[in-house]
Amino acid sequence: MPTPKRVAVTGMSVVTPFADTLQTFLDRLLDGRSAVSRIRAFNPDSIYVKIAGDLSGYEEQAKLVELERRVPEEIIVRLKRLMRKVPWSARLTMLNAVDGWADSGLLYSKLDSRRVATLVAGQNINSRPFFENVKHFLQEPDFVDGGYSVFMIDTSFGSLVSEILQHNGSMYTVGGACASGNTALRCAMSEIGTGQVDVATIVGPVYDFSPIDLHALALVNAVSYESFNDEPHRASRPFDVRREGFVPSHGGATLVIEDMDHAKRRGARIYSELVAVGCSSSGNHEPQSSEESQAALMSNVIREGAIATRDIGYINVHATSTPLGDLVEARAICRVFRAQGHNFKVNATKSMIGHSCWSSAVVETVAAILQMNASKLHPSINVEVQDPEADFDLCKNSVDFDFEYFLKNSFGFGGYNSVALFKRYAGE
Repeated sequence: MPTPKRVAVTGMSVVTPFADTLQTFLDRLLDGRSAVSRIRAFNPDSIYVKIAGDLSGYEEQAKLVELERRVPEEIIVRLKRLMRKVPWSARLTMLNAVDGWADSGLLYSKLDSRRVATLVAGQNINSRPFFENVKHFLQEPDFVDGGYSVFMIDTSFGSLVSEILQHNGSMYTVGGACASGNTALRCAMSEIGTGQVDVATIVGPVYDFSPIDLHALALVNAVSYESFNDEPHRASRPFDVRREGFVPSHGGATLVIEDMDHAKRRGARIYSELVAVGCSSSGNHEPQSSEESQAALMSNVIREGAIATRDIGYINVHATSTPLGDLVEARAICRVFRAQGHNFKVNATKSMIGHSCWSSAVVETVAAILQMNASKLHPSINVEVQDPEADFDLCKNSVDFDFEYFLKNSFGFGGYNSVALFKRYAGE
């Protein structure tokens, strides 16, 4: 049996209500302030939910100008042409994908384009344009956007990215609810591990949520809408006893991963080593988490990484701020790490930026890797009274902290569980 290939993370980018550059994103996280505000993307007066992490004022042209300074002209030409044709979410996602690819240092490498994979995490990404087109159709069918037939299909995101970057390897969209990011990462790791490709681009697209999405989530008490509409910055409060639901957020990120030997041969900057990614099902279609499934998966991923539980220094938790979801994850963590005591640390990126849904695992992986390489951890804000079941160090303040391994948890509605294990890369 061939030796498994090691996998390196060599490119990253992010776009959130906080920032669209890596250093600014890290700085804002360490500063410990909330990016949640009143919804501006549409008028929320008719729905219960009034707050979100909102990117609707994002300056696309400024980002495009910035990319023009470091990206070959032919890529910019394709990007500009496609941006004229596609919905808002696709435009932000394409900009971010090009940014991540540029960060990888692969723009000027001699690559076989057939050995570069493109994977997109998530589904129902263009929900708001879908909602608007349905309204137009009911009023006057001929007013429907002519591009609707193509751009309402989630597969268009992968097609757009591969066209801009001219990548001709495997391409697909991976849906796993809010675990989509880690699930796509696992698929990409498998593509590299089996020798099908040398490089994979994992795109966490910007989910353009609609009023009906948020209102339906409120009707099942999944989102925050009762107590903090007048204080948006206090609404996302993972593991706090007053948590009442997640805060939806626009946000996206890109990860470029590649065969470790391939990365070292070209002298790549390596952010981290991706050691293992595991996925499992809780066997229940309801939005109810399973402590047993989550605990078993964390243990399995640690075992697959050939390390001990005590080697995990940090966990970037899923921690959506829902009453049941946070409780189950806390219990699962305590079950796995109880013997370790309090030698590991935990923080919740969603406490500041909200929940970017399908892209959340990609966005938060970027946050975790940045923290690991800076030897600093950001605070989990709004934890005024910590749930006693969350019996671990939740990092209520920014701290200096060195660690070699971390876990990224990601759990989705319908029993989608995924956990990724990363290692600090110290050079070889």
